[in-house]
Amino acid sequence: MNTFVYPALFHFNEDDGSYTITYPDLPGCISEGKSLENALYMAQDALKQWLECTIEIGQEIPAASRAEDVAYEQGEFVNLVRAELKDDRAIRRTVSIPKRLYDAATNANLSLSRVLQEALKERLDVQ
Repeated sequence: MNTFVYPALFHFNEDDGSYTITYPDLPGCISEGKSLENALYMAQDALKQWLECTIEIGQEIPAASRAEDVAYEQGEFVNLVRAELKDDRAIRRTVSIPKRLYDAATNANLSLSRVLQEALKERLDVQ
């Protein structure tokens, strides 16, 4: 799992009480929240989606600025936002199991991939 932390700039919109969120280091990473609580959630979601998309298209992820180096104006504040990315790409592995288990799973219409994933998540206490 990869963890990323970036400073986000929160701008309070006096007309409706919402917040606009931008990331000085991440071009085009913008979101909005109807309240501060919602804005914090939306900031994390936008960061995660931006990072996943950037990785998927093979672009380099810029380094994060230090929060204290981000300039802001009246009605704005800087907050660090954290996103964790899980690598859920499927990989192929050859696994050997006894034929009787394979036959029983096939008769029960079980997906061996799904059963293995569920068993590993439970055994390793991973989501």
